[in-house]
Amino acid sequence: MQHFAHRRRLVPLIALGVVAGLAPGIAGGSASAVTRRTAAASQDAPAADRLAPYTRQKLTWERCAPDKPAAFQCATLKVPLDYRAPEGRRIDVAISRIRTSDPDKRRGILTINPGGPGGPGLDLPLEAADALPKALLDQYDMVGFDPRGVGRSTPVSCGLTPDELPYPRVTRDAADAARNEAWAKTFADKCRAAAGERLPHNSTRNTARDLDVMRAALGERKLTYFGISYGTALGAVYLQLFPHRADRFVLDSAVDPGRLWRGMFRIWGPEGERAFQRWTKWTAGQDRTYHLGSSPAEVGRTFWGLVARADEEPIVFGDATLDGPAVRDLLRPELYSVRKGAEAVAMLKKAADGEHVPGLPAEEPGENEIASQTAVLCADAPWPRDPGVYRRDAFRDAARHPLYGDFAASIVPCAYWPRGAEPATTVHNDVTSLIVQNEWDPQTPLSGARAMHRALKGSRMVTVDEGEGHGVVFSDTRNACAENAALGYLATGRLPDRDITCHATPGSARHRSGDATLPRLTWP
Repeated sequence: MQHFAHRRRLVPLIALGVVAGLAPGIAGGSASAVTRRTAAASQDAPAADRLAPYTRQKLTWERCAPDKPAAFQCATLKVPLDYRAPEGRRIDVAISRIRTSDPDKRRGILTINPGGPGGPGLDLPLEAADALPKALLDQYDMVGFDPRGVGRSTPVSCGLTPDELPYPRVTRDAADAARNEAWAKTFADKCRAAAGERLPHNSTRNTARDLDVMRAALGERKLTYFGISYGTALGAVYLQLFPHRADRFVLDSAVDPGRLWRGMFRIWGPEGERAFQRWTKWTAGQDRTYHLGSSPAEVGRTFWGLVARADEEPIVFGDATLDGPAVRDLLRPELYSVRKGAEAVAMLKKAADGEHVPGLPAEEPGENEIASQTAVLCADAPWPRDPGVYRRDAFRDAARHPLYGDFAASIVPCAYWPRGAEPATTVHNDVTSLIVQNEWDPQTPLSGARAMHRALKGSRMVTVDEGEGHGVVFSDTRNACAENAALGYLATGRLPDRDITCHATPGSARHRSGDATLPRLTWP
């Protein structure tokens, strides 16, 4: 989950989901492993006959691009803008696939969601084909999609200028609050003018319905899914709406389904303080290497001294020029990985002293990514409409959580956005699934994953003790224990018989499926 337009991509570029089954159909079937409440929720979709033009549509496949492999094919799926009125306006959902090279071993299709919201997923089958073990590639066609509003799927665009894109925005005083309120209203007004009819329907709930139309149109009986970050919210909503269509679901770096969405951002305030205290303690023990202080208090003073210096005179940090809030915004996620955080702050200290440094890698999200992301966050759940709520919360959270509280509580365009067409989806079911989670995740904290585990009562959870970073299975630092659990479940359908705690393995390089050094996995 990204907090809107953060400077760097915070969601891993690989997220896997699987669709498996034998025959199409979007309604009916039994929910053998779910509660009566869940089974009732599965009737959320319109009757099958009203969706028949979508579920029975014939897809036309063609090569995705001349510079891409011929086996990488694309098609356009038609879905209703509003599932409550499927005879109305239709929109496009772009999908892609790479078929298994071993049809005799084929189980079904593996669909892919990268998180976000707003992250395109059309090219992810290519990355999955490079990253997954052969045992999975033999079983599944790899299927990707751009969610509604994203990329090639009837994209949402608001005509925002580069200056209007970046947020979160800091709220330190009344002047900041007034500027941010004006900005949020302008942002929302532009989107309402450009895409007003579509905005209330650009929800996770409807994206889950789109997935089920895709499943049916592809002739599959069930959906298996691997989602990262925001993709865990999408997966959980699908489990709630279509429990009888769910097969193997892996949710990597899970959100709290009861905090969508403002609560998920505000929790970054207190969680950031916990991570900061851990980082200062670790860094104090490495003073000979980083020279940031020999006690946690001294390390903290060094950090806040740099923030103050940047407020007085912005620091040139690679290609960026950072004031105090920008330092906090940029470094907050780095501090969850203690070594990376120490390296980044030490580099910033050199930059403050006038030394040229490379800075941190940056990826500027495009206008469509930000507009579509905002559309989902605003449509999914209600947001306060009174700007005073955001002011009061930002001032209060800044005092309690100085690293990031004023950012995480600040106003967003949702305060002025058209209301979502439907209520928020309550997640509460017994469908089997697997959750994998790092202990120190800057975007989706461990507390959120535990809440998801409680809501998905049929789930098992794999926690990486002292694991750092956002994303477990396809992260830069691999963990064989977590991989065995997650990929093994996709391959065999066998859940662990209990929750598992894995131990972090710092220094392990990210693998490729062809690496000679890839440890042997413990499933066939």
